[in-house]
Amino acid sequence: MERSVVHMDLDTFFVSCVRLQNSALEGIPLIVGGGDRGVVASCSYEARKFGVHSAMPIKMALRLCPEAKIVKGDMELFSRYSNTVSQIIEQRAPVMEKASIDEFYLDITGMDKFHGSYKWTNELSATVTRETGLPISFALSVNKTVSKIATGEGKPKGNLEIPQPMVQQFLNPLSIRKIPMVGDATFKLLSRIAIRNIQTLAEMPVNVLQEMIGKNGIELWKKANGIDNTPVEPYRERKSLSTEDTFHQDTTDMVFLRSVLCTMVEKLAYQLRSEGWLTSNVTVKIRYSNFDTETRQVTLAYTASDHTLTKAVLEAFEKLYQRRMSLRLVGVRFSKLVRGSYQINLFEDTQEMMSLYQAMDKIKNRFGTNAVMRGSGIFQSKVL
Repeated sequence: MERSVVHMDLDTFFVSCVRLQNSALEGIPLIVGGGDRGVVASCSYEARKFGVHSAMPIKMALRLCPEAKIVKGDMELFSRYSNTVSQIIEQRAPVMEKASIDEFYLDITGMDKFHGSYKWTNELSATVTRETGLPISFALSVNKTVSKIATGEGKPKGNLEIPQPMVQQFLNPLSIRKIPMVGDATFKLLSRIAIRNIQTLAEMPVNVLQEMIGKNGIELWKKANGIDNTPVEPYRERKSLSTEDTFHQDTTDMVFLRSVLCTMVEKLAYQLRSEGWLTSNVTVKIRYSNFDTETRQVTLAYTASDHTLTKAVLEAFEKLYQRRMSLRLVGVRFSKLVRGSYQINLFEDTQEMMSLYQAMDKIKNRFGTNAVMRGSGIFQSKVL
């Protein structure tokens, strides 16, 4: 049976949420982000006309659009609206996957026999907007890749349907940048041999792409040809991330204990960013040599950054560990998770800090989580 896969994307989600709280912001260039050294988390279409875009340093955005109004992001507000939309969709769709804080995949294969898939999706889209006030775009096609690309082409408030016979005709004239897995490095590599649109990529011998790019070359060729068998995964919200370490020998060595905690935070924060989560609650756990176990919680603004979380964990540990008895176990847990990315969350952090984390994560993605570490965790790695 031919699949019917929907991609739904909330239009300028952060901007829309902020405007629902303050109608005076309607119709003006609006930037959601941090301070002068921060970055643009989201911007309105009025600001985009001046060349402003997400992840741009705010100083540069203000040079392009001096009249833009800057509003600090509120992840609790965004999370609340996101959860409301999730519930609306989940109650109606047979299978829903929440891909991020503002986008969703639905598998509605077979529903055309009863409702008409496009009509049903259009009604769902209208329901989301009616019940939340948030504008949403969608595209209906045969797989995730085509649906996601089509949603982007239809924005804002676009409702497209790309049936199987029209898939290649739709994809061919588009830039290869439209394919979700094509980043700057891949685009530059392919551009050097004059591959800039999807049709040229689709007509390339797959073995040539494999030699150029490696195993991703085959996947890229498939996507360019409208082939994607990736399933829509049923939505399951993760509640927390945690880790703990029981020592071979009980210890009171504060340098060692802090090093262990720093390493734990670094690995958990990397996992947060890799899976697209933010946390606002940190719990530190300790177990004494007599097996007494104590915990301490800290609430903070939503984040996925090592330095913010490490500071919170170490401060909690200092307040928790008061008996100066040897410890046999320490642990860290991040809870109250919401969907989001490092970029959209760090409203206070600088472009330099974001670039550092992105570079570290790229190294870890390629060579493993221990390929690059903060100095605070090196002591523990040497001991172990």
